[in-house]
Amino acid sequence: MSERPNEAFREEAYELLAELETSLLELEDNPRNMDVIGRVFRAMHTIKGSGAMFGFDEISSFTHEIETVFDLVRNGDIAVTKEMVDLCLLARDQIKTMLDAADGGPQVDRAQTADLVTAFRAFLPQIPEAAARPTPEGVVSGATEQADTRTWRIRFRPAPDIFANGTNPLSLLRELCELGEGRVVAQTDHIPPIEDLNPEACYLYWDVILSTSADRNAIADVFIFVEDDSEVKITAIDEDGCLDDGDSRKLLGEILVERGEIQAADLERVLATRKRLGEMLVEDGLVKPGAIASALAEQQVLDKQRQTRPPADAASSLRVPAERLDKLVDLVGELVTVQSRLSQTAAGREDTILTAVAEEVERLVEELRDLTLNIRMLPIGTTFSKFKRLVRDLSHELGKEIELETSGADTELDKTVIERLNDPLVHIIRNSIDHGIEMPDLRQVAGKRRQGTIHLSAIHSGDSVVIEIRDDGKGLDRDAIRAKAIDKGLLDEQDEPSDNELFQLIFGAGFSTAQNVTNVSGRGVGMDVVRRAIEALRGSIDIRSEKGKGTTIRVRIPLTLAIIESLLVAIGKERFVLPLSLVEECIELTAQDVAAAHGRNLVRVRDQLVPYLPLRRWFAMDAARPDIEQVVITTLEGRRVGFVVDQVIGEHQTVIKSLGRMYRDVQGISGATILGDGSVALILDVPQLVHGAELEERLATGQK
Repeated sequence: MSERPNEAFREEAYELLAELETSLLELEDNPRNMDVIGRVFRAMHTIKGSGAMFGFDEISSFTHEIETVFDLVRNGDIAVTKEMVDLCLLARDQIKTMLDAADGGPQVDRAQTADLVTAFRAFLPQIPEAAARPTPEGVVSGATEQADTRTWRIRFRPAPDIFANGTNPLSLLRELCELGEGRVVAQTDHIPPIEDLNPEACYLYWDVILSTSADRNAIADVFIFVEDDSEVKITAIDEDGCLDDGDSRKLLGEILVERGEIQAADLERVLATRKRLGEMLVEDGLVKPGAIASALAEQQVLDKQRQTRPPADAASSLRVPAERLDKLVDLVGELVTVQSRLSQTAAGREDTILTAVAEEVERLVEELRDLTLNIRMLPIGTTFSKFKRLVRDLSHELGKEIELETSGADTELDKTVIERLNDPLVHIIRNSIDHGIEMPDLRQVAGKRRQGTIHLSAIHSGDSVVIEIRDDGKGLDRDAIRAKAIDKGLLDEQDEPSDNELFQLIFGAGFSTAQNVTNVSGRGVGMDVVRRAIEALRGSIDIRSEKGKGTTIRVRIPLTLAIIESLLVAIGKERFVLPLSLVEECIELTAQDVAAAHGRNLVRVRDQLVPYLPLRRWFAMDAARPDIEQVVITTLEGRRVGFVVDQVIGEHQTVIKSLGRMYRDVQGISGATILGDGSVALILDVPQLVHGAELEERLATGQK
């Protein structure tokens, strides 16, 4: 069997398992929601059918046990219980383990599989024997469900090499007809003469007229693993009022014209001869006999099924491997660099034609850049949904009652950012559950609800996204953090840091105020990982907390890691880049300003003192200082910090290039970019520069 369909099955199965987990958690809160029950059943049914088709028999047989139970739930024979949801979540994890094992992961615990099967079968004797008889899949019973039946025309033209990929098109047709009442007509007009026939190729294609209560998505799911290489057209044919009137019988010619098999003018010409339409069209060579048979089958179904339903919009999408998108973004980045060079060259010459071409290329490249980056954007809700399971399981493990609320799930981020954001958010939420939310009895004593709440939100802010994790727990213990900081030598007894400065200490390596080490926390590694991960994304993190009322952690990260808006600055002949999302303003720094600070790196900005870092000294550059320098004021973790440069050149569209292995550990540099003239500018790592300067100052003052 080819690797390609196996990979397609695994990819789709992982998506279905993610959707299944979300649906099960929603079902736990609303066990009578038939739409959610239907989503669970459909996910199980698709995994089972596709697993059998591609040789994943263990997954198929195991999923069949769960599907059987939910078929009874769907028919109203048994009710959803918390025990059932718990078992389904465990079963979902077991299916994922089976998928991982097929891809070289750890082996499946078959004893656990058998225990789960036994547990699911225990639900079956709870109903009368007559009700336990399985209903044929896809057959709709009852007057209400029958009233929801629609008729569809499906053309399935498989790729010629479908057999070589290990797929039997007849299995797909059988599964399609299981959704309802179907008529299948095979089309043979593409079969070549026998001397040209390849016995391993598929020349047939099929027209299916299907009456079913299933929607377009359910029909499309039958072809989910072959849709990229095959032609699949799904058209609702009992719509637009065509079946409102019992006498409005669709004629054969109307059907053929509607399906594009014949032009209306040719139809009118043939009808003028007054022979039987089908025979005349075949005699004139305008239509193949198979097309007539297919159209007659559709006509018979429409005669029987005369109900009008609103049209379903066709969803057109194309699945593209992530590696191709990454390559496309890389190429667009190169194109942006070349365009910048073209614009700079045109600006240096008095050539109106070249300038016009450069401006047109710049416009097209900007559109291409925006479009390409938007293709990689995904809603952050795909990550949010994973945390509901985390909160549910961990709160039960700790004996707490916690509800997760989310907002802004449709906020979009670059897929790479979302992937790298998952682990730090998990750490933060685990700490909120373990350290933040109190036990139910303690919450009652404090006058709170027994059930705690963690609110997870996301919102766009300029070229960044702000993610907020807020809980209504006990808040951070300022005194405990201060005592721990003094014990570790991070503070002196006489120091009185602000709340924000003090709370930032919890992101230090090995810093923890937990009295006991548990499976959840207390080892002092989680929050250190969080800060390093956020800074690696060129983001920032801020903490606000009020004792007894809760804690809010706010994470700001850029929308994308590929191309960013930045501020280009110069020190001597060297060029540097700062992320524009962190820049607040730029001011001048004169010799008088330096003298007024009495040796301290401070500058007064509207009656407020702002510390600054002279980048010339930091990078040990020997070029002469200009009379008037520039200070770029940035905002980081709620604080304002300045960076002194010789000149602010202006905004710049930066294509990020990673540094080689030799330069990965250079402090204060996160990457590089190529400017329009071909020179290289280094991208400054603002958080790392600030932390490095703070460490240098502590060492200079004798602090540990």
